[in-house]
Amino acid sequence: MDHETAMRAAIAAAAANPAAPFGAVIVDRERGKILARGVNHASTDPSAHGEIDALRALWASGPPSDPGRLALYTTAEPCPMCQGALLWARLGTLVYGTSIPTLVSLGWDQIDQRAEELVQRTPFWTMEVVGGVLEAACDALFEAATDRG
Repeated sequence: MDHETAMRAAIAAAAANPAAPFGAVIVDRERGKILARGVNHASTDPSAHGEIDALRALWASGPPSDPGRLALYTTAEPCPMCQGALLWARLGTLVYGTSIPTLVSLGWDQIDQRAEELVQRTPFWTMEVVGGVLEAACDALFEAATDRG
């Protein structure tokens, strides 16, 4: 599954909460199969960001045997809490659409620490980080949600 196809699935997941369109999917890169989906539920649980929701869905049946071959696709660059969870989960790849600086410029509350910085500061695991995939489409989600707010 290519980056754009998987990101479209994350965008589709985000449609479940258009007011906070942080959607995520976890993909087995070897099989090209979506294993879990997540959406932001932070209005009822501050830890229930889209990435965390996807990790919880994936781990519901037990930890994956080889998390390093998994990629998480998300409509927005993960916050430090979510990025930390991805590193603790030892996923191999992160792919995001909208960046934290863009979210900040749109007025979204964000902790201004980039995903790549957390990867660089993690001595026990490394992760490929790819940003800007379908960025315009993801930016539009957050612009529209900001307009509602």
